[in-house]
Amino acid sequence: MLELQGIAVSDGIAIANAYCLVEPDLSFEKFFVSDTKSEIKRLQEAITQTKKDLQETLVMAESKLGEEKAAIFAAHLLLLEDPEIVGAIEAKISNGMNAECALHEVSTMYIVLFEQMDNDYMRERAADVSDVSKRLLARLLKVEIPDYSRLSSDIIIVAKDLTPSITAQLDTAYVKGFVTDIGGKTSHSAILARTMGIPAVVGTKNATACIKHGTKIIVDGAAGKIIVDASREIFEQYEVQQNRYLMVEQKLAPYRSLASISADGYRVEIAGNIGKPEDVEKILEAGAEGIGLFRTEFLYMERQRLPDEEEQFTVYRQILEKMQGKPVVVRTLDIGGDKQLPYLELPSEMNPFLGYRAIRLCLQEQKMFRSQLRALLRASVYGNLKIMFPMIATVDEFRAAKELLYEEKKRLVSSGAAVSETIEIGLMIEIPSAAIIADIFAQEADFLSIGTNDLIQYTVAVDRMNENVSALYQPCHPAVLRLIKMVIDAAKQHGKWVGMCGEMAGDKVAVPILLGLGLDEFSMDASSILKTRAQISKLSKEQLTAHIETILKLATAGDVESYVQKHLTSAE
Repeated sequence: MLELQGIAVSDGIAIANAYCLVEPDLSFEKFFVSDTKSEIKRLQEAITQTKKDLQETLVMAESKLGEEKAAIFAAHLLLLEDPEIVGAIEAKISNGMNAECALHEVSTMYIVLFEQMDNDYMRERAADVSDVSKRLLARLLKVEIPDYSRLSSDIIIVAKDLTPSITAQLDTAYVKGFVTDIGGKTSHSAILARTMGIPAVVGTKNATACIKHGTKIIVDGAAGKIIVDASREIFEQYEVQQNRYLMVEQKLAPYRSLASISADGYRVEIAGNIGKPEDVEKILEAGAEGIGLFRTEFLYMERQRLPDEEEQFTVYRQILEKMQGKPVVVRTLDIGGDKQLPYLELPSEMNPFLGYRAIRLCLQEQKMFRSQLRALLRASVYGNLKIMFPMIATVDEFRAAKELLYEEKKRLVSSGAAVSETIEIGLMIEIPSAAIIADIFAQEADFLSIGTNDLIQYTVAVDRMNENVSALYQPCHPAVLRLIKMVIDAAKQHGKWVGMCGEMAGDKVAVPILLGLGLDEFSMDASSILKTRAQISKLSKEQLTAHIETILKLATAGDVESYVQKHLTSAE
């Protein structure tokens, strides 16, 4: 039996076979082939098998993802049948080159050719050629490559990291847990796990090296522990713990239909964070009173081109209609940092989290940004839409973003399109400069939403993806709490509501502090909603407020956590 320790990021117990997302070794040697007919036959057999794989994937993708998203696999099938490409590979084999090397040379030639073209559509074909050639090369080498779209049984993902582009492809019906080598409490994989309500442990450093594909493992999301090759006795112990988690969830069920009210009658709103349209059902089942954050960048992933205005409009309309008048806060495109779009060809940066991302990118790529704004404005009449801009550092940026929104609204109205007159416009406070001048922003915005995932990392200068410094990522750091108080006080002073859509909103230690500070809206992953509502129902807002001055004078995050444990849980 082997035990691995990492960072606990999502509670629960998962027991299933490991599915290792490790890039396979597709290296090969160049050698001379004398029997070229046999080598061409080997190529044709690999093509036949690859086509079979793709046809199976196409059928599965159509049923799970729809025809549009599955169309990429149909395009890949056509490439395998292209006489020019296949003919060029066979010609090289006929001259004595082995199949792997011939495939590599021809595919590289086409990739370079497509990448140099002016036409966007043709440039996109480079990625298709790369993907198909990788599949075909794996068949020639008899190497299995992970196909994220074809999961058919319960698994636990084991990976170095989970990028947004990979997770966009995963069939979440079968993913029961995550384990990664790197990452911290607010890394993408951690957020995804909490959104899905499944156990996860990140920052293990060596899980991919220690866990073999297909091995049955146990993930203890609360303890940050992974057990490999456990004894029958250990398995049975964890199965009992699994059942206990289910019992706790059953006890929370009555809170699903209750309002979010403290013990002394203070009303707050508990909303849900979503990344995809299908997440709406999860937060509604958990009793969310609205959507506090819709991460729209996932509409732009798992595809070969930007979504057009009509595609976006359809998604926004569906979400607003499903929420039936409940507030829906949509964050405009936040690409950059750990979320990249290959087809945008963004420049390589030394520190992308401080670079060309989010509103900075959108204000430059106005065609893309305006398309999203128009889609949002057109959808606004179908529900209670609120729009917020991410990564705002200056008032000038906020004003520029609003001006583009107003310009598109004017054009739509002039063309006869219906647009709601009650759309609230706000911004995410996730940069210390924005928090410090929150009083100015509160005069120009309809609401403020605190994005603590980035606010914390920028305040304490820690890369939240880096497990080596994860101990410094402290939601209850006194400096962070003081910034949050500044934002809430500024919003109240100007009669505006203030929410929080970072992971801190569902942190059981932070919740009493946030309630005492007067936060209006707590937005979180679906799995935290009922726990937080139950916690707030046992707390007195008035009693908590009396502790705030003392808390803000404490020296360390540890002091704050100890104080909460000692004094504020007694208010429950």
